[in-house]
Amino acid sequence: MQTFISTLIDGLSLGSLYALVALGYSMVYGIAKMLNFAHGDVIMVGIYVLFVALGAMGTSPLMLTIAALIMIVFCALLGFTIEKLAYKPLRAASPLSVLITAIGVSYLLQNLALLIFGSRQQKVPTYFHLGSIYIGGVQIELLSLLILAVTIVVMILLSIFINKTKLGSAMLAVSEDKGAAQLMGINVNATISLTFVIGSALAGVGALLYAAKMPWVGPYTGSVFGIKAFAAAVFGGIGSIPGAMIGGVLIGIIEAMMNVFLPDVLSNASDGFAYLVLIIMLVIKPTGLLGRKHVEKV
Repeated sequence: MQTFISTLIDGLSLGSLYALVALGYSMVYGIAKMLNFAHGDVIMVGIYVLFVALGAMGTSPLMLTIAALIMIVFCALLGFTIEKLAYKPLRAASPLSVLITAIGVSYLLQNLALLIFGSRQQKVPTYFHLGSIYIGGVQIELLSLLILAVTIVVMILLSIFINKTKLGSAMLAVSEDKGAAQLMGINVNATISLTFVIGSALAGVGALLYAAKMPWVGPYTGSVFGIKAFAAAVFGGIGSIPGAMIGGVLIGIIEAMMNVFLPDVLSNASDGFAYLVLIIMLVIKPTGLLGRKHVEKV
């Protein structure tokens, strides 16, 4: 039972990371109706920025705060630049063209990292020294609780922003009908750009927590992690903020449980099992757990 509870908490922590990144996917798709497959690579870039900043400034609390702010701002600016240069010119293009462009941007970021830092994994300096606590004989890492808490707070703040502010209302209007939103005086291009900035800033927060839990970074760090986060977004219902949280947590728990409780041969297939669960969900409920079915009238 102690092992089960410990594994469950690890799964919640890992799933919270997936959820944090899935929130970015859900925001961009829900508002701009495009799949930004470069989102995972923004995380990779953010970890490299953190790696360089901490290596230059040290890991004291003040320097860590400055490095984290630099990294999050850099990720936000990177998302803004990608949207302006790669996606904005394709606003009226077919979804397939946008999808191919997103894959191209992903490969571009990976190869730039490969040219600058090489193919070897880099060790990120340890910057969170939180330790563990024992509850009922179960060892719980405080970092896992921090990741879970940050994800919940981010989800709540994002929900309040979307539903209670004018900018959030503009995003909802754009997500429903870009043409009608433009007639109402909403700057559609600026709203979509803001969506990318917020999504990429969330990727920066995810990068900060990911590097604390798994302190290694390479050019392909973001690709696999990003695909799992995308699977979490689809599982929960892409476009739904609570759905992204639920999907990420469920996939994280499934992965953690399989790694611990299945034989070694089968535990190596934990990634594939998570995707199998996703496929089953899409067959049973294509919109995901909390997704909405869109009906187009002609």
